[in-house]
Amino acid sequence: MSIDKEKKTELIDQFSRSKSDTGSPEVQVAILTQRITNLTEHFQSHKKDNHSRTGLMRMINQRRSLLAYIKKTNKESYDSLIEKLGIRK
Repeated sequence: MSIDKEKKTELIDQFSRSKSDTGSPEVQVAILTQRITNLTEHFQSHKKDNHSRTGLMRMINQRRSLLAYIKKTNKESYDSLIEKLGIRK
């Protein structure tokens, strides 16, 4: 399930590198995390929705790739992003 415009602009403001930044990997990971959370909640009541589950797996893999890139290029940014989003323990 998608996220509304207000939530998306809030995530962009919170995780952007500069004022006009909307496509940095940090912003993309934050938006993907929100979408993944929404889909996970959707599956609590729609257990047999396998088509959406495929999309969820694609989003998780895309987020994993972006996180690997961030970790490779800037370890401090990776650590702060993981802490803010609460993705890993």
